[in-house]
Amino acid sequence: MILNRKLTLEEAAVAPDGAGGFTETWSSVGEIWAHVKPGTGREKAQDFVTLSTVPYRITVRAAPDGAPSRPKPNQRFRDGSRLFRIRAVAEANPDARYLVCFAQEEVSA
Repeated sequence: MILNRKLTLEEAAVAPDGAGGFTETWSSVGEIWAHVKPGTGREKAQDFVTLSTVPYRITVRAAPDGAPSRPKPNQRFRDGSRLFRIRAVAEANPDARYLVCFAQEEVSA
């Protein structure tokens, strides 16, 4: 497995905004080398807008359970201005040397 893209792992923090709501801020947990593989995209028409989504399989070196460098669902990877929200994480092989992060690219218009 060739890990040839350096991604930043980010974690969300929620804080009160002072007006009864909350704000979400993202902070860096660290940088991780990864192999990024896009899946099959799809389009969906909704409310006069066409939404397109592409799932990604992002493979990284495994880290022990509880380690800050181990990706978790609801974290995200950043690659420059591109954002990949992590939906699930699984071991890629029986000897647990790699993890596969199932992610969805976030696009803001």
